Amino acid sequence: MIDLMILKLVDLIFQIYLIMLFARILGSWLPVEFQRHKLMQFVNFYTDPYLNVFRKIIPPLGMIDLSPIAAIFCLSFIEKFVKFAVIHLFY
Repeated sequence: MIDLMILKLVDLIFQIYLIMLFARILGSWLPVEFQRHKLMQFVNFYTDPYLNVFRKIIPPLGMIDLSPIAAIFCLSFIEKFVKFAVIHLFY
């Protein structure tokens, strides 16, 4: 029972972070005034370090930044690995 609760918690954490990544990506298309909002500053603070890892590897192509695609793809793998580890930790 506890392992199911932990899996749900892990799933919730990754879903929230994924939503924050999408908010960061969509927010970058909006005017600078919106990016100065406290909510966007909070989102930027927690997502930029993760996105910067991929920005170092995948440089922007003109005005198009493909690094968030790789970041989301990698986040999916990390989520699967964490869930796999939790399952094997409790069984």
